[in-house]
Amino acid sequence: MSDILDKIVATKKLELAADSKKVSLGNLREQAQENNRDALLKPRGFIQAIEQKIAAGKAGVIAEIKKASPSKGILRENFLPAEIAQSYEKNGAACLSVLTDKDYFQGANSYLQAARAACNIPVLRKDFTIDPYQIYEARAIGADAILLIVACLELNQMKELEACAHELGLDVLVEVHNAPELEQALDLKTSLLGINNRNLKTFEVTLQTTLSLLSIAPKEKILVTESGIATRDDVKLMRDHQINAFLVGETFMRASDPGAALNQLFS
Repeated sequence: MSDILDKIVATKKLELAADSKKVSLGNLREQAQENNRDALLKPRGFIQAIEQKIAAGKAGVIAEIKKASPSKGILRENFLPAEIAQSYEKNGAACLSVLTDKDYFQGANSYLQAARAACNIPVLRKDFTIDPYQIYEARAIGADAILLIVACLELNQMKELEACAHELGLDVLVEVHNAPELEQALDLKTSLLGINNRNLKTFEVTLQTTLSLLSIAPKEKILVTESGIATRDDVKLMRDHQINAFLVGETFMRASDPGAALNQLFS
């Protein structure tokens, strides 16, 4: 694990301990189940939304809503999650990704709730999931999918967390950074495989990371290239290699109109 991931996971454990004293797992489970019965809050089908875009010959864009990052600081001062979500949906995003980690990304659960309520597309809870408590919490706040990062989880943990997510109707995006992590990710059931182009030790970004893993990624997986997609040439490079799903955050967050930036990048 990189130094930054070590720190984030350590902080997340403290956060979990505090949160579980405020809201019990039982209460979260009840809220999650209640949401699953609610027509407006039940899972929207995250993977299905990406598949539909790709089947129509378009890019399956997971458009990210995040205020800050550990490496870049504040990305967007005028941060209005509901407006950003509407702009993304209007301009063709398949799904949203909303940062909820507060200590390192200045995120909040309320940002996800506001974004989801403002649109009709599925929403990924972008956080550092290490415990089933967070999965029940994700469904309780309305998330349609969760992220599992191989770099900060053991395989048996990932399997347990994935099973918990699927039981609640949540889709799973599993994220890898290299070949050994990819091999582990293939033991999960999810068809959604994210390849993060950012080196977590140096924070350097290269699209070669995605390209270098193509030969060992099974054809039946939906590959999502993450980080470093900033130009139409970047998009073309990926689509020329049959990678049609993208998670883009920073490029959009720095634009005056995030949805217009999405349209310009992928039209």
